[in-house]
Amino acid sequence: MIGMNLTIHYAFLPHTDPDASLTFYRDTLGFEVRADVGYAGMRWLTVGPPGQPGTSVVLHPPAVDPGITEDERRTILELMAKGSYGALTLATPDLDGTFAALEAAGVDVVQEPADQPYGVRDCAVRDPAGNLIRINQVP
Repeated sequence: MIGMNLTIHYAFLPHTDPDASLTFYRDTLGFEVRADVGYAGMRWLTVGPPGQPGTSVVLHPPAVDPGITEDERRTILELMAKGSYGALTLATPDLDGTFAALEAAGVDVVQEPADQPYGVRDCAVRDPAGNLIRINQVP
């Protein structure tokens, strides 16, 4: 195997309401807005954690690929509504404090902070589009 120097540059999550997504990622999570691009009545938002300019999340309109059928588009939207389509895992050294702030902000809580049997302490919330956001406790 050849040694590689790889980093995560972009992760993609769909959104159904760009303004609600912007409020969640910028105002609730504290992410920076790196780009806000509109095209043909749609909007792509690129956000990321402060101090980590090389790592971003692109929030995009769902199912805009021209090769997707209307049935597939409908299925994607149904999966998003159930929280079964997109997911992102974040990390924090203060899980309980972060969870308290998210809960106070009125986010959709899926799971309160808990010690998982596989060795991780985490919690889970949903963003406005239904994407699952897990947050791990890290040292």
